[in-house]
Amino acid sequence: MNLPQPVAVGIWVVLGVALLVLVLTGRRRLAGRSAGIVPVPPSVPAADARGPVVLGPLDALYVSSTLAGDWLARVGAHGLGDRSRAVVTVHEAGLHAARTGAPDLWVPAPAVLGGALTPGMAGKFVGKDAIVVVTWAVAGDAVPGDPVPGDPGTADGTGPSAARATPEPVRLDTGLMPRHDHDVPRLLEAVRDLAERRTTAPDGATDAPADPGGRPSSHDPGPDAAPNDKEAQ
Repeated sequence: MNLPQPVAVGIWVVLGVALLVLVLTGRRRLAGRSAGIVPVPPSVPAADARGPVVLGPLDALYVSSTLAGDWLARVGAHGLGDRSRAVVTVHEAGLHAARTGAPDLWVPAPAVLGGALTPGMAGKFVGKDAIVVVTWAVAGDAVPGDPVPGDPGTADGTGPSAARATPEPVRLDTGLMPRHDHDVPRLLEAVRDLAERRTTAPDGATDAPADPGGRPSSHDPGPDAAPNDKEAQ
């Protein structure tokens, strides 16, 4: 049955709006679920506190951040799961991703646990090992324990907290895909150098992320590789 053009257009508009609502609702639910799991990432320090530049700035695609070891478990909280263009710079004090349309990301050097390569992550598949995965730990804020009764430390007769419980750090995998293939091994090396140079690591941290696919780490692409302009959306 042929529908009049205004009716057909109206149906497509309604379907489009319904699809948009579903997508936005899913994003809100994802952010809400992961907000209770993943602490707020550290704020970006002032430029003079980031240390000398080790690599960059590099044009890249910020693919996503997932829970470490599960590259399908995208983190929706704090804007960590938003795919965006980025300018990535590695400093001696950490990695800075200046993102377009999303909050900047700062990964302090002591939080970096390792680096790896993958051809796909969080719904993004490029068919070659072009995504640099940075494994790092986000430390949670200390949580005050119960106040000490009878201690005159406060006006209500309770003193300072009896104990402060610090939650376990949450390990994340953040995917960064440099625009040009020859920047992929350079970024991977810089990330691994940060991991090797750290003097302390969160409890239970490992020096290298596990590939959820169970496949061995692939070799780095050579410096003569073609520009990495093919991006599957």
